[in-house]
Amino acid sequence: GNKVTVVLGAQWGDEGKGKVVDLLATESDIVCRCQGGNNAGHTVVVDGKEYDFHLFPSGIINPKAISFIGNGVVIHLPGLFEEAEKNEKKGLKDWEKRLIISDRAHIVFDFHQAVDGLQEVQRQAQEGKNIGTTKKGIGPTYSSKAARTGLRICDLLSDFDEFSSRFKNLAQQYKSMFPTLEIDTEGQLKKLKGYAEKIRPMVRDGVYFMYEALHGSPKKILVEGANAALLDIDFGTYPFVTSSNCTVGGVCTGLGVPPQHIGDVYGVVKAYTTRVGIGAFPTEQINEIGDLLQSRGHEWGVTTGRKRRCGWLDLVSLKYVHMINGFTALALTKLDILDVLDEIKIGIAYKLGGKRIPYLPANQEILQKVEVEYETMPGWKTDTTGARKWEDLPPKAQNYIRCVENHLGVPDVFSSLVKWVGVGKSRESMIQLF
Repeated sequence: GNKVTVVLGAQWGDEGKGKVVDLLATESDIVCRCQGGNNAGHTVVVDGKEYDFHLFPSGIINPKAISFIGNGVVIHLPGLFEEAEKNEKKGLKDWEKRLIISDRAHIVFDFHQAVDGLQEVQRQAQEGKNIGTTKKGIGPTYSSKAARTGLRICDLLSDFDEFSSRFKNLAQQYKSMFPTLEIDTEGQLKKLKGYAEKIRPMVRDGVYFMYEALHGSPKKILVEGANAALLDIDFGTYPFVTSSNCTVGGVCTGLGVPPQHIGDVYGVVKAYTTRVGIGAFPTEQINEIGDLLQSRGHEWGVTTGRKRRCGWLDLVSLKYVHMINGFTALALTKLDILDVLDEIKIGIAYKLGGKRIPYLPANQEILQKVEVEYETMPGWKTDTTGARKWEDLPPKAQNYIRCVENHLGVPDVFSSLVKWVGVGKSRESMIQLF
């Protein structure tokens, strides 16, 4: 049968997954999303046009590929059509002929989004800090799913009276929890009925769809992870995480694919580290280095517009993420942002009370306390944006990449883990090494 190729974020998001996916999507037959919702933001630049995707798989640009939104994704229908409209203005055509939606995907309602905002306000008031969600209703929808009160695409497309009464019950539950919440139940139901007819032709049983894709004629199937490993609900820096599994296990559960069909798993890593919102960030640089990375790297969120916190590359967390995902290769992006630095540091170990610890602490308070041990290297002080092959990179930059591989335990001198190095915005600026 066919195997799926998976692209996953290996840090706290914003690693440049969109570009790697775009690179692979040009030759894929099917591009899938398996988790998250429109809290994701993937930017893809094609022919000088910048597309921003939130719910759509980035492969939607490829007129030859089918895009699939799997059961693990939570779907805000107004958001889906708004996104379609925005990208149609930029030249996206016939997307509805290329999109397939799993009937088992849960629906994000407007009141989920309102509740997301109210919960953040509550957290801020009670704990003095919020999680920093995108307020897109993702957390509350996954909560409804786990509490078994959620509604799915298949419910919307079945008996609408039954759907309406379940919708009203759920709305009522939220109103009793949040007395200030206003819900225009009838208005929303009317809109939902309209969306139901628009998406009906795109909806399929995702399990059968994926099974046929895996067992039919040879096909290239790509899975685009959203968010990133350190935001994973199980393995991330809890509680400052998202509500889904953004590590490799989410691919199996979010699409209905058995593990033996997972082929290459590509991790996307920025040459430094960024994080949006609050939570532990051991290698963060709150100084001119951090400011330099922030401005040179244009580090603010696609979905939220928030400034990203910046710091050195953290190999302790990267190693941990590699243990979970078993990457077959890595894409190292935005190397060019480091071009101007005199010296570059890589975090290679965590210390607690002066002693090295061989793991990434699960507890948030302990993780806040770790000290990072760094390896310092000389910067290459050369513009790398014109590099198109390995040989074009300055020896000191090659050194930096090899150092990352060594720490991740690449066994011998002849094998490498870094398959791509990104040195700029365009499709061409992804150097492929093997």
